[in-house]
Amino acid sequence: MDRISALRNIEDAIRDFESGESDLASTERRVVTVLRTFATEFETDTGDNTLDAWKAVGDERAEGIVVLAATESEAATRVRDLLAEAADSADSIDFSVERV
Repeated sequence: MDRISALRNIEDAIRDFESGESDLASTERRVVTVLRTFATEFETDTGDNTLDAWKAVGDERAEGIVVLAATESEAATRVRDLLAEAADSADSIDFSVERV
Protein backbone atom coordinates (compact mmCIF):
# COMPACT_ATOMS: atom_id res chain seq x y z
CA MET A 1 0.00 0.00 0.00
CA ASP A 2 1.46 3.36 -0.96
CA ARG A 3 1.15 6.55 1.07
CA ILE A 4 -1.66 8.05 -1.04
CA SER A 5 -3.74 4.89 -0.76
CA ALA A 6 -3.17 4.76 3.00
CA LEU A 7 -4.25 8.39 3.40
CA ARG A 8 -7.37 7.81 1.30
CA ASN A 9 -8.32 4.79 3.41
CA ILE A 10 -7.84 6.81 6.59
CA GLU A 11 -9.92 9.66 5.14
CA ASP A 12 -12.68 7.15 4.30
CA ALA A 13 -12.65 5.88 7.88
CA ILE A 14 -12.89 9.41 9.27
CA ARG A 15 -15.65 10.30 6.81
CA ASP A 16 -17.67 7.26 7.93
CA PHE A 17 -17.17 8.28 11.57
CA GLU A 18 -18.27 11.86 10.88
CA SER A 19 -21.39 10.69 9.07
CA GLY A 20 -22.34 8.31 11.87
CA GLU A 21 -21.83 5.17 9.77
CA SER A 22 -19.07 4.02 12.12
CA ASP A 23 -18.36 4.37 15.83
CA LEU A 24 -15.06 5.49 17.35
CA ALA A 25 -13.81 1.99 18.19
CA SER A 26 -14.44 0.74 14.64
CA THR A 27 -12.80 3.83 13.19
CA GLU A 28 -9.74 3.35 15.39
CA ARG A 29 -9.45 -0.29 14.27
CA ARG A 30 -9.68 0.72 10.61
CA VAL A 31 -7.04 3.41 10.97
CA VAL A 32 -4.68 1.12 12.89
CA THR A 33 -5.16 -1.61 10.27
CA VAL A 34 -4.34 0.82 7.46
CA LEU A 35 -1.25 2.09 9.28
CA ARG A 36 -0.01 -1.43 10.07
CA THR A 37 -0.54 -2.52 6.49
CA PHE A 38 1.33 0.53 5.24
CA ALA A 39 4.20 0.00 7.70
CA THR A 40 4.64 -3.69 6.99
CA GLU A 41 4.50 -3.20 3.22
CA PHE A 42 6.66 -0.09 3.39
CA GLU A 43 9.91 -0.36 1.51
CA THR A 44 11.93 2.55 0.26
CA ASP A 45 15.41 3.09 -1.01
CA THR A 46 17.01 6.04 0.79
CA GLY A 47 20.03 6.04 -1.50
CA ASP A 48 22.43 3.94 0.55
CA ASN A 49 19.98 1.79 2.47
CA THR A 50 16.57 0.25 2.10
CA LEU A 51 14.26 0.89 5.04
CA ASP A 52 12.40 -2.08 6.49
CA ALA A 53 9.78 -2.37 9.19
CA TRP A 54 11.13 -3.73 12.51
CA LYS A 55 9.05 -4.77 15.54
CA ALA A 56 10.25 -4.66 19.14
CA VAL A 57 9.77 -7.79 21.25
CA GLY A 58 10.48 -8.33 24.92
CA ASP A 59 9.63 -5.94 27.75
CA GLU A 60 5.93 -5.06 27.71
CA ARG A 61 6.77 -1.36 27.37
CA ALA A 62 8.54 -2.07 24.08
CA GLU A 63 6.46 -5.01 22.82
CA GLY A 64 4.84 -4.31 19.46
CA ILE A 65 6.49 -0.97 18.69
CA VAL A 66 7.17 -0.86 14.94
CA VAL A 67 9.78 1.43 13.41
CA LEU A 68 11.35 1.85 9.98
CA ALA A 69 15.11 1.44 9.77
CA ALA A 70 17.87 0.20 7.49
CA THR A 71 19.53 -2.08 10.07
CA GLU A 72 18.68 -3.99 13.23
CA SER A 73 20.95 -1.69 15.24
CA GLU A 74 19.29 1.44 13.86
CA ALA A 75 15.86 -0.03 14.59
CA ALA A 76 16.82 -0.77 18.21
CA THR A 77 18.10 2.79 18.59
CA ARG A 78 14.85 4.22 17.21
CA VAL A 79 12.77 2.08 19.58
CA ARG A 80 14.97 3.10 22.53
CA ASP A 81 14.60 6.79 21.54
CA LEU A 82 10.80 6.44 21.41
CA LEU A 83 10.77 4.75 24.80
CA ALA A 84 13.02 7.45 26.26
CA GLU A 85 10.49 10.09 25.22
CA ALA A 86 7.80 8.22 27.16
CA ALA A 87 9.82 7.28 30.27
CA ASP A 88 12.66 8.54 32.42
CA SER A 89 15.06 5.75 31.50
CA ALA A 90 14.76 3.52 28.43
CA ASP A 91 18.11 1.89 29.30
CA SER A 92 16.47 -0.46 31.78
CA ILE A 93 14.03 -1.80 29.16
CA ASP A 94 15.07 -5.19 27.75
CA PHE A 95 13.97 -5.83 24.18
CA SER A 96 15.15 -6.95 20.77
CA VAL A 97 13.89 -6.15 17.27
CA GLU A 98 12.89 -8.40 14.41
CA ARG A 99 11.93 -7.69 10.81
CA VAL A 100 8.21 -7.58 10.20
